[in-house]
Amino acid sequence: MNRARRLARLLNILAAIIAEPGLNPLELAERAGVSERQLRRDLSQLRELGYEVAYTSGYEVQEKLNLEGRAPSRTPKRVYEQQVELLQAVAQAVGSAGLGGDGTARTRTKSARARGRAMKSKPIVLIPTGETDADFIHATGFAVETGLYIRYAVGDDVLVASPLEIDRARAQSKAKQVLEDRQAYVHASWAGLATTMLRERGIDSARVSPRLHAVHLEELRANGIAAEVDRDLFRAERRHKSFVEAQAIQASQSAAEAAVVEVVRHLAAAEIKDGILWSDGRPLTSELLYARAQLLLGEMGHTCPDMIIAGSPESALPHYRGEGQIRANAPVIIDIFPVGRASHYHGDLTRTVVVGEIPEEFRRMHTAALQALDAGIETIRAGVLGKDVHLAVCQVLVDRGFGTTSTGYEGSEGVPKMNHSTGHGVGLEVHEEPSLRESSTGPLEEGDVVTVEPGLYKLGLGGVRVEDTGMVTANGFHNFTTLTRSLDPKDYL
Repeated sequence: MNRARRLARLLNILAAIIAEPGLNPLELAERAGVSERQLRRDLSQLRELGYEVAYTSGYEVQEKLNLEGRAPSRTPKRVYEQQVELLQAVAQAVGSAGLGGDGTARTRTKSARARGRAMKSKPIVLIPTGETDADFIHATGFAVETGLYIRYAVGDDVLVASPLEIDRARAQSKAKQVLEDRQAYVHASWAGLATTMLRERGIDSARVSPRLHAVHLEELRANGIAAEVDRDLFRAERRHKSFVEAQAIQASQSAAEAAVVEVVRHLAAAEIKDGILWSDGRPLTSELLYARAQLLLGEMGHTCPDMIIAGSPESALPHYRGEGQIRANAPVIIDIFPVGRASHYHGDLTRTVVVGEIPEEFRRMHTAALQALDAGIETIRAGVLGKDVHLAVCQVLVDRGFGTTSTGYEGSEGVPKMNHSTGHGVGLEVHEEPSLRESSTGPLEEGDVVTVEPGLYKLGLGGVRVEDTGMVTANGFHNFTTLTRSLDPKDYL
């Protein structure tokens, strides 16, 4: 590439930086019309030209521009020096005129992006809603019922714990500073303590999690702290699972597989009397199966208090937990989504089995669900819209004679239908970003961990659902799930 074209490209990058400071690497590369790899090289060249630009991989590009330029470390050629001066002059003009990289005038009003950047510069205040508060766990590495966390800036954060929890906090938390405060614990005045700590640094505004209890939000504001709810707090960070996080999810998925096998083992061993399953001389119930699965999970360091073990016809209700006797010759949906008691990361797995004779209608429903599952998995890769995965699943179900509640994929009247999304993200919460549904507009990204779980249901009859969990990669779906998908309980043993 000749020098003129290269300088033109550098100008585009510089103009994009000036017009919208704080763009993340992908956004900046898109604005400038270059690849992210090329962006790295171009930012390096801009530094050589005297511009203070720093690239941080992962989440942001931080720009500090010295528009006057610096004296270069070596004497440049005269022509090159003139081009540098031109680059600086045009950049200054772009910045002064408020122009974007395409040369169009931008409004002087504060944009939503600018407001977002202003918000993200504010400290973060977290007061947990309980031991399962995912934002608090993500920020601190510490699960606790009550406490306080303040992140003044990256690398400058503090966790405040009660005397009851201080030793555990010091051992487990990743916060830079861990303090003890008895008064806030005794009087449940964590918002008051947050106010005091912010004021000591001359700070009167902060970001809070969307899950913060209203009473704490009101107290912060009553104390003069301009607390803003950051609806995107940690969203991007939590979506992209690290190697360690992926391992934790895989461990939970393995625990889910073991628990499903434990449930199916008891189902397979049951006797059928008058259409009801019996075990050891008593009716086999959802409650008994739940207890067996929970015991095994506990032995593996996991738990799943809300698991689903639902017989039919109630299995037609996708989130029916299950209760009472299990019927033969009809589907049993087993949906187990354990969380690691130490890791705090979930898995998510669903299988459907039938003890006894498998009615042809259920066999057809199950086959369609399996084909839809495969279609969804084959569609997944980084860059694909979550919506497209969902619609691929819906199309298979409709093609197989069934229906959904998604627009344009309703199918015929009266047929079993899927009345939920295809999948969701899994991590510190069993349901988190991203989603695979009709309304999903964003693309899947490398590092997302998602479920694919097509199902079909008909009131008065029952339902089937099959679900795998895995990671999105540039090349497809890395499935964390290895368990058979069979309707026959014997295939699990």
